[in-house]
Amino acid sequence: MNITLGIADDHQLFLKSLSLLISTLKGYEIIVEGVNGKDLIEKLESAKKEPDIVLLDVNMPVMNGIQTAEYLSKHYPALKLVALSMKDDDETIIAMIKAGCCAYLLKDIHPDELNKALQEIYKKGYYNADAANINYRRLLQHQNQQNDFHLSDREKEFLQLSCSELTYKEIASNMNISERTVDGYRDNIFKKLNVQSRTGMVLEAIRRNLVNLNSNKN
Repeated sequence: MNITLGIADDHQLFLKSLSLLISTLKGYEIIVEGVNGKDLIEKLESAKKEPDIVLLDVNMPVMNGIQTAEYLSKHYPALKLVALSMKDDDETIIAMIKAGCCAYLLKDIHPDELNKALQEIYKKGYYNADAANINYRRLLQHQNQQNDFHLSDREKEFLQLSCSELTYKEIASNMNISERTVDGYRDNIFKKLNVQSRTGMVLEAIRRNLVNLNSNKN
């Protein structure tokens, strides 16, 4: 049985090229396309079935990726939402994750990596290239239990702030500490979560229920 997908992107050449690329990969079927979030939602409402995964461009007119992800998370909770963008800044990545996306992929991703990501998203519900070696099944089974590592109160505070749109410099100011101390907190948590980037840290923090996203006001 094919993995079904929906795609929303306002650049129609990219939209068609991506659809064609995915169609050449074994085991996939594109069942809905939209040139913006509103267009995609309207087509979903009239579709015979929901796709398994929806790829969302971040910057779209009429209804952007964040707005679309928030709507789909509320009205179509079974959908696995994936952000797709040329932007890789912390603010955009975290905003899309907070809106309900389970992965963040760059548009220049290699086809083999895209295939791997889609497979993992379909099977596991999310994709984090930073932590490919982590046993996610174990993490999910024990996510509400006590963590097997210790975070200090200040590390917890840093981790919470890192899941906002604040820059590391702004986090240092907020915590009234030096940027070097922030770097130390970041490096320690990277090691403890087995990640290599802020994106990976945020994803792992969410997966392990280490942070409360509702406390981070935009």
